[in-house]
Amino acid sequence: MVFTISITIVAIFAIWGAVAPDRLASTANIAYNFSIHNFGWFYLLATLFFLIFTFYLAFSRFGGVRLGDDDDEPEYSTLSWLSMLFSAGMGIGLVFWGVAEPLSHYLSPPEGVEGGTAEAARISMRYSFFHWGLHPWAIYTVIGLALAYFQFRKGYKGLISSTFIPLIGERLAAVWLGKVIDILAVICTVFGVATSLGLGALQISGGLHYLFGVSNTITAQIVIIAVMTVLYLISATTGLDKGIKILSNTNLIIAVLLMLFVWATGPTSFIFDTFTTTLGSYLQNIINMSLRLTPFSRGTWVGAWTLFYWAWWIAWAPFVGTFIARVSKGRTIKEFVICVMIIPSLFGFIWFSVFGGTGLHLEMFDAAHLALSVKEDTTTALFITLEQLPLGTLIAFIATLLIIIFFVTSADSATFVLGMLTSDGRLNPSARVKLTWGILQSAIAVVLMISGGLSGLQTASIVAALPFAIVLIGMCFSLLKALQAEDKERRQREKRQRQKLKQLLEEQAQSH
Repeated sequence: MVFTISITIVAIFAIWGAVAPDRLASTANIAYNFSIHNFGWFYLLATLFFLIFTFYLAFSRFGGVRLGDDDDEPEYSTLSWLSMLFSAGMGIGLVFWGVAEPLSHYLSPPEGVEGGTAEAARISMRYSFFHWGLHPWAIYTVIGLALAYFQFRKGYKGLISSTFIPLIGERLAAVWLGKVIDILAVICTVFGVATSLGLGALQISGGLHYLFGVSNTITAQIVIIAVMTVLYLISATTGLDKGIKILSNTNLIIAVLLMLFVWATGPTSFIFDTFTTTLGSYLQNIINMSLRLTPFSRGTWVGAWTLFYWAWWIAWAPFVGTFIARVSKGRTIKEFVICVMIIPSLFGFIWFSVFGGTGLHLEMFDAAHLALSVKEDTTTALFITLEQLPLGTLIAFIATLLIIIFFVTSADSATFVLGMLTSDGRLNPSARVKLTWGILQSAIAVVLMISGGLSGLQTASIVAALPFAIVLIGMCFSLLKALQAEDKERRQREKRQRQKLKQLLEEQAQSH
């Protein structure tokens, strides 16, 4: 049922976009404006709640609970595990926005800050840390933790609906209410992943235009998606331990080498200074940024950036969370939270310090005029920055290769997850189901690009995420209820064991 209904809804949307892209774009914009104007506060409060909730679980009495049986060992090495969750969770986006976002904020900072100033540069880095730091990974942690706990410790199916059994019972989770939750998760995943694939196609197109002069048009971007679709469908048929694992490890190696090269050949001391001061500013202002809206000035900056990101992460959450859960068996809750939330956040901070810091240094002190170029075409930010460094063309080629591999890995992981969600939680879905979803998610990416380009991709994410944010909150309470019940059962078991031991000791004493 979930597979059939989800496929039907996604196919109808794809056909609508192909037949009447303008109508689709206008309808999506109406829904987008409704979401932002009426529920911006909800996105902010919900995301902050997820952050607080995950830290609470990690450092509470539940931190030692293992995601699996008490004697289960992790399936994957820590490095491979981190590589897979990083590639699934952030890959293309980090490469796309690493230079572009700080420069965009530098020219057009939040309300109350003048663009093109030193203060604008500081704010631009701080908000880049904020948008790619602890908050998004907290969203992923919530859903990944709930799925892994119920799947590997409780033996439930690997479905979003299974995490609601403590709240709604097994019967409702197995019938219409559970199906609605799973269908919503699938549709949310399709739009979230399509957004990322669209960004990847835009970036690859920008790289090919810079390297080889290929025209950066919608037609070229559609051809790129078609070629990438073939590549990731080939990878999807190889299984989790071959295709995704190998590509994820390759991704991480190339990303780290690229980052080290830019750090070494760019303004090294400036990058260190930027990382240090921005980290301090981020930690100092995290609560203020988490709850920042502009009801009195009617500003649009928060909606265009922070709310878009929170919605994008929520839309990605079913995909990334399901994938992270699938590869996290045997980890403890504390280990899971620290590794899934803090380590990738630190990597993101370093990435933005290196690439964003280099871009800002070139703009502010070397008169490279990057910001205006970024304003005209966001996809060129990375390549124009690399052009200023030694071996710029070669490094730009490597960066384009990295984006391609990230594209393939993200899409491959998504087809795997969509296959699980629409195959009754099966850990290894059939190739037929994965191929079906692979083709459909690329079709949605094409439709969104035709109907609105980058803004169309962003709009779809925000609209799809709103109902799923409510599902995530319910998941938190369900997980907490299950953990409290397990803890109560453990304490009662220990109490019975103590009573038995006491009784044995008393019997032995009486017999003597």
